[in-house]
Amino acid sequence: MTLSRGVAVVLGLAGVALLVSPLWHPLPSAAPLGHAPGGAWGSLPAGFLRGSESGLPLPRFVSLKPRKARMRIGPSLDYATRFIYQAPGLPLEVTQEYGRWRQVRDYDGASGWMYGALLSGRRTGVIGPWLKDDVPLRVAASAEARATAMLQPRVQVQLSSCDGHWCRVHLSGDRLGGYVRQASIWGAYPGEVFG
Repeated sequence: MTLSRGVAVVLGLAGVALLVSPLWHPLPSAAPLGHAPGGAWGSLPAGFLRGSESGLPLPRFVSLKPRKARMRIGPSLDYATRFIYQAPGLPLEVTQEYGRWRQVRDYDGASGWMYGALLSGRRTGVIGPWLKDDVPLRVAASAEARATAMLQPRVQVQLSSCDGHWCRVHLSGDRLGGYVRQASIWGAYPGEVFG
């Protein structure tokens, strides 16, 4: 993140991140974040609430729709811009709702408000920003399965499904896919099942 006239700009997809392909790029550096208890949108485990506006679970993961979006310090256009994101598909965690506004947090821990129409229910994630080593992309949901690629921390992935232990992910559309341990992804709660 860089500051310019009091506004932090988050530039996504800036450098090579997938070791087997120059097509994937890391997101900005991040500090580790704790995960909330797992659960799918359909059923709420202990620790989850329903949003007062949407009726969907809180917290929950969503993704950023547009190429450029503002995070504000409060739930209105009257509030100042805190960050400008330029990373479509970036996973964000919704933690609160107020009218059509959603309080969100990114994997770096930055929190603020975004208009709900800027967010999508499409699930994405990033390879654990807290990790020091690359993560294998495997052909099956097993630690013994063959690895087809090594993914660097902060690589953005699309999440097709998670079974509580492994997530089916895709990179570069559907050109490269496989399985990654769920514990290695920011964008799916531990034990969460969906898809």
